[in-house]
This record gives sequence, structure tokens and C-alpha cells, in this order.
Amino acid sequence: MVRCARALGVLAFAFGSAAFAAEPSGSLFLVAKPQLTDPNFGQAVVLLTQYGQLGSMGVIVNRSTGLPLARLFTDIKRLAQVDDKVFFGGPVSRDVLLFVFRAAEQPDEAFEVLAGVYISSDRELLKSLLGREKPVDALRVFMGYSGWGAGQLENEISRGDWDVVQADAKTIFAKKPEALWPELHRRASETTTMETPGFIPVMLTMKGGRPWR
Repeated sequence: MVRCARALGVLAFAFGSAAFAAEPSGSLFLVAKPQLTDPNFGQAVVLLTQYGQLGSMGVIVNRSTGLPLARLFTDIKRLAQVDDKVFFGGPVSRDVLLFVFRAAEQPDEAFEVLAGVYISSDRELLKSLLGREKPVDALRVFMGYSGWGAGQLENEISRGDWDVVQADAKTIFAKKPEALWPELHRRASETTTMETPGFIPVMLTMKGGRPWR
């Protein structure tokens, strides 16, 4: 399956669009079903951050690259004391860094995906967060992201590639991300989930967010 950069107007459009409102988007997890064999998405858990007529985007939250954050930000000495790694967000624009984090207030350079949880690609904001006393507290950094063209994600869900479950902050920042897929796959198997193309926008609207127009 192909994840195309054009599908999202790529990141510059995504973070500049007026469609991204201040309200939480009520994000969802896409949980790969066992039969999904795409090497980029096998046993993946994707935090779906935006959905709409122009396409969809998200980041894989359970796949570490093994690359230490300290290797990317050698000027932040505090990172030498932590062992946290950069995550593989998806196969689109792997040279782009995205990050998901908790904050008491929404920064101008970010938009909210869950209550108190934000996503951004602003490098100065990221360096500010990494300069905190606890630099990786409630923070995930991703190389690349996952993107779908208009109608592509609906087709994949319809043919049975993904389960769809409600996202939550605790899972996003889990200390053992490698354990997320078995747990969410079990949760999805025990829960009746709607897998119709209309399910995602309905869920986003019910949670108070605004999908892309």
C-alpha cells in the first residue's frame, strides 16, 4: 500500500490549515490487523491525528528507530542522561521530525489531538521541551509520518486492514511501546467496533473535533 506525500498537501498545509481548531480532535488509534503484511505497518498502532476529504495523517506510536534523541540534538547536554529513542512515525517524509507532547496550555506552534496532548513540527518548540529538567517526560519524537490520500484509509478499513479504537494519552506515552499492539489488538477483539467508512468522521465529530474539510 502506498502512502503519498501529496495526499496531505504534506505537513506545511497540515499545520497551517484553518481546519485545525483549538478543540481536541478526539483522535483514534488505527490498530493493524494480523493479516496486514505491509512492512511499514505490520503490527502498527497509528495515532490518527487528522482525517478529512483531503486525506488523513497520523504517527506510529509503537515503533522505535533505535536512534537516541541525544544523537539528533548533540547541543542539548541533558539528553546524554536519557536513553529515549526517536520513533518511526511512518514512511512519508522521513526527514521531517514531528513530536507529540503534553502541555498545560496549547502552544501557538502546535494543535491539539487529545485534551492536553498536542502535535507539532516546530523545531524550536521541540528544543525548548527537550531543554526541560525532565526532557522526555510525556514527549514522543517521530521521524516521518503516515499519510493516506482521499478515500484511501476508508478503503483499507473496509477491506479489513485496521481496527479502530479510541485513543488515549496514557497509551501514547506508554513506557513499553512494544507491548501496545498486543494489548490494543486484544482490546479491539473484545470490543464491537464499527468499521464502515463513515465511522471515523462520526467519532471525531462526537468527540468535539473538526476533521479536515
